[in-house]
Amino acid sequence: MSAAGDRLQETAREAALALPDVSHSRPFTPQLDVYKVAGKVFLIVTDDPDEQIITVKCDPEHARAHVHAHASITPGRYLDKRHWITLGPGPGVTKRLVTDVVEDSYDLVVERMPRRDRPSPR
Repeated sequence: MSAAGDRLQETAREAALALPDVSHSRPFTPQLDVYKVAGKVFLIVTDDPDEQIITVKCDPEHARAHVHAHASITPGRYLDKRHWITLGPGPGVTKRLVTDVVEDSYDLVVERMPRRDRPSPR
């Protein structure tokens, strides 16, 4: 079952907050909820009811595969198009997929941190 926009956003928020040492704020605009680990962004969720999307960091090969497989997944909006993807509601965008891309994004950010700055393993 595909996730509607509000469920997509809520699923992403829940998945992010279940991960270790995650913080969130609205540093850019009141409509963008930004999730970070150790000060590094891994998830952006819009609160605009007309544009119910999330944006996550993604390995370039996986990003291309997601964009190819799902019409509602596009290269990251306003970000590096190789390393970020934007998900909107649509066929195949399930709760499991949303949770997976949020967790993968978090893992990508954590892997690039010095060991001393990494959160404890989940």
